[in-house]
Amino acid sequence: MASEAQVRLADAGRYIADLCEHFLEHDIPVLHEPGRGRVEFDVGTGTLVAAEGLLALKAEATDETSLAVVKFMLASHLQELPGATDASIVWTGDGCADETIPSLREVHVRRVVDLTPHMRRITFVGTDLARYDAFDMHVHVIIPPEGHAPQWPVPGIDGIPVWPQGEGAPSMRTYTIRRIDVAAGEIDIDFVMHHDAGPGASFAKRAKAGDVVGLLGPGGRSAGAAEWYCLAADETGLPAIGRILGRLPRHVGGVAVIEVDGPADEQALDRPDGVELRWLHRNGAPPGTTTLLADAVRAIPFPQDRTVFAWAGSEFDAFKALRTHWRKTCGLTRDQHLAVAYWRRGADEDAKDED
Repeated sequence: MASEAQVRLADAGRYIADLCEHFLEHDIPVLHEPGRGRVEFDVGTGTLVAAEGLLALKAEATDETSLAVVKFMLASHLQELPGATDASIVWTGDGCADETIPSLREVHVRRVVDLTPHMRRITFVGTDLARYDAFDMHVHVIIPPEGHAPQWPVPGIDGIPVWPQGEGAPSMRTYTIRRIDVAAGEIDIDFVMHHDAGPGASFAKRAKAGDVVGLLGPGGRSAGAAEWYCLAADETGLPAIGRILGRLPRHVGGVAVIEVDGPADEQALDRPDGVELRWLHRNGAPPGTTTLLADAVRAIPFPQDRTVFAWAGSEFDAFKALRTHWRKTCGLTRDQHLAVAYWRRGADEDAKDED
């Protein structure tokens, strides 16, 4: 399947170079030569060709859902570049008559369980969830405002979803798929119960059987293949570490370090016998105000006789400290580590960075 778009832009070759560089920074394979680029996404291929005053885009994939993802990736990242913010992008070809986003799934709350004083697990039930049983472990949860009927985004002509406006407009937050059972139509998502609750935690506090949310995705990389792992997280990254540990081969080794408020917030996590689990307690200090996590990780020696991978999901300051330590002190390459800032102290719940 394929879709194409011609975008009027002066100096299209420069935009191709900038886009290729941007995708390379996120470890997406790129072939680039003057005036032409090819981006190999996991789900399909994007081709960029410069002409006089035009940038020609082509998205290719094996199915409609993957094609929509490629179109979105090309269009949204192009419009993030200076000078292309208002570029008119109109796709033609396969998938352009869709009235719903192919990856959108509507799911209902089946049950709610408190795992710890600050973590609530919600099991959602729906149909056609096989695409979410993937290596990618994150999902966008679309949350209707309390008291309003669900309104979902629809495909835009530029490949970017058009979101409902007004009082009934939903919010979108990103979470880890903690467990999925395609046969049963179930997905588990763990919500951190913040005191200053944003849309996600507010929904989790009031959630009851039958409540409806939408899902988009999946996305977000997991840990790479290795013989030894260093995993680090605070509460926001705890669901991801739980998922990673549960899917690691049973023969690997490593250390997982998790920062929580206190002993009551510890969880029993399935993991290989060779992976040590260490809990750090803030003992009442507000999240994001200590250096517990970074200090503990800096004290972990990495083996020299095994392949290694380091992963972190945490507050922004810890993310920066861990990324710097792994790159500059440990000498890890980009394919040996992944650090994600799941939140930033003092910023909106949407704040996120990844590298």
